Amino acid sequence: MTILEEICARKRHDLQAIKQQVSPRELYRKVEAIMDQPANCRSLSQALRQSPTGIISEFKRKSPSKGWIKQDASPEIIAPAYQQAGAAALSILTDGPYFGGSNADLQTARPLVSLPILRKEFIVDEYQVFEAKQIGADALLLIAACLTREQCRTLSRTARQLNIETLLEIHSDEELDYIGDDINIVGVNNRDLHRFRTDVQTSVTLASLIPAEFVKISESGITSADDIQMLRLYGYNGFLIGERFMREADPAQALQQFIAALK
Repeated sequence: MTILEEICARKRHDLQAIKQQVSPRELYRKVEAIMDQPANCRSLSQALRQSPTGIISEFKRKSPSKGWIKQDASPEIIAPAYQQAGAAALSILTDGPYFGGSNADLQTARPLVSLPILRKEFIVDEYQVFEAKQIGADALLLIAACLTREQCRTLSRTARQLNIETLLEIHSDEELDYIGDDINIVGVNNRDLHRFRTDVQTSVTLASLIPAEFVKISESGITSADDIQMLRLYGYNGFLIGERFMREADPAQALQQFIAALK
């Protein structure tokens, strides 16, 4: 079993317990109440099109391959500091066992920033789409390697109905046919989630194969302004960066310095 398969199996198992605590019917009722309120969803795709940097700064405490990155990281401090430093959007990991995150991290950050927030999660069930809406996410991640094409289309359709944008993450040309009408953004993960090896050239290889109408994001392994300048030449609008900033004593200051180098 690969790391990705292990994570997805654990996610399905944990969801059974979560549904015992808050039933799907109860969750759907909570979301229905939110849907009756004035729309407040922030568009990740629009933010990236309009941003001079396109940087999505990620709040990430640890990873399966490298362990703890910043165990005591606080969303109350880092999320607003990322915004002030110039991030175009935020990504917040909500997986607990493998990434040290929680839904509470996103809920804490939401009222503190005006930027779009991506819920970075291993979504395998429609329940999690409703969760994303309930905790305040503006966009969610669907990983092609975790889903069948039909599952992906069902989940992205539900997300659109809830006024949440969908970032489809792919890693190979074999996953291009996961792109459907309800996808807003296509992200290329430079890290192979089966082996956790990283190569930015993966984004270069797939760039021309992604339909031009989609906002394109390059994820993982971006360590310098030169990486972004190169990826822009291949049509990328967004750049998801987490570990590069989170390993620093002051992640927001690291972002600020990164943007200065980019300019």
